[in-house]
Amino acid sequence: MLSLFRYRNKAERDLAKYINNVFGFYPRNISLYQLAFTHKSICHNKLGGITINNERLEYLGDAILSSLVAEYLFKKYPAKQEGFLTEMRSRIVSRSSLNKLSMKLGFDKVVMCAKPNDKHAVFRSIGGNAFEAFTGALFLDRGYDFTKKIIVDHIMRIHLDIDDIEKNDANFKSRLLEWAQKGKHQLVFRVNGTKGEGFEKLYEIQVVIDEKEYAKALDFSIKGAEQLAAEKTWRMFEEEQNN
Repeated sequence: MLSLFRYRNKAERDLAKYINNVFGFYPRNISLYQLAFTHKSICHNKLGGITINNERLEYLGDAILSSLVAEYLFKKYPAKQEGFLTEMRSRIVSRSSLNKLSMKLGFDKVVMCAKPNDKHAVFRSIGGNAFEAFTGALFLDRGYDFTKKIIVDHIMRIHLDIDDIEKNDANFKSRLLEWAQKGKHQLVFRVNGTKGEGFEKLYEIQVVIDEKEYAKALDFSIKGAEQLAAEKTWRMFEEEQNN
């Protein structure tokens, strides 16, 4: 049985303890999980010409997670057609959904990333990436069946409300675009500028509707910042309607 005594230093033991507390197991290869939680914004070292960050694990985890969710939905909805299953999988593995899930699991306490002024807002973009990288690390460390058990039993069935996801569309940019089209409003996602350089470069996007400025957001990608700004704007509309 694996325990904390096998890890070489405090950083490894702390990460292993976190993983055991949240997911119920101790890693065999702790270095995989350390890599999964290393964002490109802080990594400037290279090994064999490859920058050491979680992007490769993110790529692998994305494929594994998509497969696991597809199988789960196929069994959960035996009478549903392909279109429904595809849409549901897209919602579950969407950046917005995975970002919220990563916050719920406490990834913000273990992910190593640059610390801009708006750390919380920025983390919402990289948390989902880290979750995919964690899935990739888990697959390499323990194999497909063990990964399936953790993702489905310890995460999806406990931390995701599938019925709520079925009823609600988490793509706030799409919601906003549809609303603007129906109401014949002029909607623009304006790039205000950038902050930082290289791996720490952030894009600031602002929602402008009928030439009136609404919410703005920062992210490491333009698409991510657009989604965050759209969500903030949509929440503002909901608040106004409730008051």
